[in-house]
Amino acid sequence: MTGLTFSLKDNPRLNRWLRFQDDRTVRIGTGKVELGQGVLTALAQIAAEELDLDIGQIRMMSGNSIEGPAEGYTASSWSIEHSGAAIRLVAAEVRALALARAALRLNAAPDELMIVEGAFLRNGAPSDIDYWSIAGEIDLSAEATGAVPPKPRSTYRLVGTSVPRIDLRAKLTGSGFIQDMALPGMLHARTLRQPGREATLIGLDEDAIRRRAGADVQIVRIDNFVAFVGVDETAVRTAAMAAAEYAVWENTRALNPEQAMPDWVASQPSIDQLIGDPLPEPAPDRVSARFTRPFLSHGSIAPSCAIALYRDDILTVWSHAQGMHPLRENIAKTVGLSLDKVACHHMQGAGCYGHNGADDAALDAALVALALPGQPIRLMWRREEEFGYEPLSSAMAVTVHAALDPAGRPVDWTTEIWSATHGQRPGVGGAYLLAADALKEPPPERRPFDIPLERGGGATRNSIPLYDMDAKRIDLHLIHDVPVRTSSLRGLGATLNVFAIEGLLDDLAVRTGEDPLSYRLAILSDPRARRVLEKAAAMADWSSRDAGGAGSGLGLGLARYKNSSAYAAVVASVQVDEAVRVTNVWCAVDAGLVINPDGLVNQIEGNIVQAISWALMEEVRFGPQGIASLDWESYPVIRFSDMPEISVELVEAGEHPPLGVGECAGGPTAAAIGNAVAHALGTRIHDMPMTRDRIMTALMA
Repeated sequence: MTGLTFSLKDNPRLNRWLRFQDDRTVRIGTGKVELGQGVLTALAQIAAEELDLDIGQIRMMSGNSIEGPAEGYTASSWSIEHSGAAIRLVAAEVRALALARAALRLNAAPDELMIVEGAFLRNGAPSDIDYWSIAGEIDLSAEATGAVPPKPRSTYRLVGTSVPRIDLRAKLTGSGFIQDMALPGMLHARTLRQPGREATLIGLDEDAIRRRAGADVQIVRIDNFVAFVGVDETAVRTAAMAAAEYAVWENTRALNPEQAMPDWVASQPSIDQLIGDPLPEPAPDRVSARFTRPFLSHGSIAPSCAIALYRDDILTVWSHAQGMHPLRENIAKTVGLSLDKVACHHMQGAGCYGHNGADDAALDAALVALALPGQPIRLMWRREEEFGYEPLSSAMAVTVHAALDPAGRPVDWTTEIWSATHGQRPGVGGAYLLAADALKEPPPERRPFDIPLERGGGATRNSIPLYDMDAKRIDLHLIHDVPVRTSSLRGLGATLNVFAIEGLLDDLAVRTGEDPLSYRLAILSDPRARRVLEKAAAMADWSSRDAGGAGSGLGLGLARYKNSSAYAAVVASVQVDEAVRVTNVWCAVDAGLVINPDGLVNQIEGNIVQAISWALMEEVRFGPQGIASLDWESYPVIRFSDMPEISVELVEAGEHPPLGVGECAGGPTAAAIGNAVAHALGTRIHDMPMTRDRIMTALMA
């Protein structure tokens, strides 16, 4: 008995996952969606492998809230682990059912048959039977049993090979993103955002706004929600930009720069929780270090966008958000429609990972579509709106405490964390869509909630070290009142937690006079962790590392994402003068059975690039009117000129199940850069981003 996976338990019917189509293809359904990670290609490989099909015979249906399986959000590097495992079991079971039917038709034993591109061969000779000719005899409405074992790895043809991405052709020809989508008679829409949950619109000079627009623009107003709609997208955008001058609000949100600081966040009231071993007695040799990072924006390349159409009492929404089934439920609840009257379909977006503004834009479009039935509404946020109103990744402070044995190695470890929530996706912990605040009866205030450790953790993600210690614990201070929405951004709390853990370990190695690599290996028994650490060190020629302190540095970082997904070890080389320049990054990853090596390496490279940007550049700032970093100048991100040479190697571990990789390299990369900077300067920078000002302060000190 193989057993049902997490996703298959929730969606047991075979036809939610697999259907034979009239054009001699097989439609594979998944609740997970493509965010640029190549997951649809990998899932197609898994299905084609188990069904003995060519990958060109697979058609992926992703994020269809009506016909497809409900798999929650595409998050936490779970797509291959959850959806891939379900598709593998479903395809294996359907293949077995088809073989049994074909054997009956041919009066043959099943072991006389084989399948090649969906056609049945008997003792190597073609028959007149294929999947499609017997599809009507297979009851795909039945529930999966999980009793059919998938193929052994030794028989794989497609899994483990670098199949070209199935989604690239459309993107390269200008039709792959929701921002490119057009429907007949489509109108464009932009919004005037409510400046804070309590803000009330008491005046709006609509005539002045229309004059500024210079073209016919409709104004849709629902309580404190306002949208501008028209055929001419430029005029609509002009109206939305002008509206701020002609709107009068009461009870607007006010921020001050101090509230953006991690130390301010850490000073606020918190809900406290101790996770793990009991707190120890005071130790004679106890070392502590504090690390911080600011609020972060997703910095999505294209602003959030959605298309909605209300026709024949059905509200249909196309969105690039990460979970179509949750989005459907939240929109239906907010607008007061029954669930069977709402359909949500995924379209890929040019920039969507973590919880950015995509879900909120979908509700915006739905509200306008309900006000203007029969007309497709394309609503896209402006750049300033994206930076100013999307959920942010919380500022954090982490203090790591280690009690040491006589040899200077940690025997007791506490990771103490101050952070707001990283888990406010709509429908989670009382969270809801942004425009719901603007309606006459807004939902209750969100209650304090963060993702529990058994689901990967939010602020606590990767806060338990991999290393061998007698006792480990988390001392969490969940801040429940920050003046902005916070939610999930790639890696959640793992980036700072790994930065802090690996930073203190480097300092402990210096304290004992040991090489940082040797120090780690002395307290690390996990063989898979040791392999990636030793591999990355060999890739970077770690043995040639000098004493440091002269402006160039080499540092390393290690983590297993969520302590349950892929292992990643990273070595970074930096040059430090007035600022930090990363020159090389070497990364070794153990992801278990790899489905598509090229796609996996692409994901890791992208994660490394983003982590460099977080470590050195990115920081949200507040001002009196709200978030002040509203463009690429005030919120800089990494540019092509900042890119280092990146080398990624995969450690062979195909005997293990596939592991999620999309976020595994972020924390180790930030940690490796932090340790490389400390090696280069001879002093540690404890705060991200490691900017020119912080470098100069350290050098002056």
